[in-house]
Amino acid sequence: MPPQNPQTVPPGIFGHNRTMVTPHYSVMPPEGILESRLPGFARTKVHFQTSPAMGANFAQALLVMEEDGGTTAPREDGLEHFFYVLDGEAEIGPQGEARVLGAGGYAFVAAGNPYVIRAIGAEARVIWIKKRYEAVQGIVPRGSFFGSRQDSSRVTKHTAGRAWQYLLGEADMSMDLEVNILSFAPGTYFPFVETHVMEHGLYMLEGQGLYLLGRDWHECWQGDFIWMGPYVPQQFYPTGWGETSYLLYKNVNRDVVL
Repeated sequence: MPPQNPQTVPPGIFGHNRTMVTPHYSVMPPEGILESRLPGFARTKVHFQTSPAMGANFAQALLVMEEDGGTTAPREDGLEHFFYVLDGEAEIGPQGEARVLGAGGYAFVAAGNPYVIRAIGAEARVIWIKKRYEAVQGIVPRGSFFGSRQDSSRVTKHTAGRAWQYLLGEADMSMDLEVNILSFAPGTYFPFVETHVMEHGLYMLEGQGLYLLGRDWHECWQGDFIWMGPYVPQQFYPTGWGETSYLLYKNVNRDVVL
């Protein structure tokens, strides 16, 4: 029998992971999402979580900016943008109106507005969502604005122990997207399996749980990303000892395209 090298890792051990990518949904643990570098950004790692290349109609990424890292000049790409600070501090917003935001702070930049983002004092991590605005005749698009998780009221719906925070408002026809925070106390869950036309981008903020996607259950926890395409059956059970929360994008308030 050949001698065994104690430094050799058994073959195949690195292949065990929780990643799942299908045409209808994906589960993306952070350790498998490699970094990108983009023109117009300095000292910034961009971890794209979803994009049209996956089948999504929006893009979402995690920005990891070193101190003073971020945009090198105001950027304007015709898209609308949402930024949510996970930790650290960052100056974010439309050109000439940017504010310093801490953890839980967010900024919505309306389409057509140049924007800037820059880490202040130390490393900052920020969720970045962008999409093309769907204009509707007779509806005036909403302008850019700021907010914070701490100042957003918690609304209980359907069952006790589950709370919604509507960061961009609810049923606002000037908006073609919502970004909400859903929070679950231990022992609660969605009382039914959802199947709907909206797609989702979900980032786990705290805790852990089991997510039903299609016919399969996936374990997920803080830092994971999930993309859900239209009509994917979905349900969530928290499984941790403390509260579980996630940041949830969805496209709303617009007709289907035929």
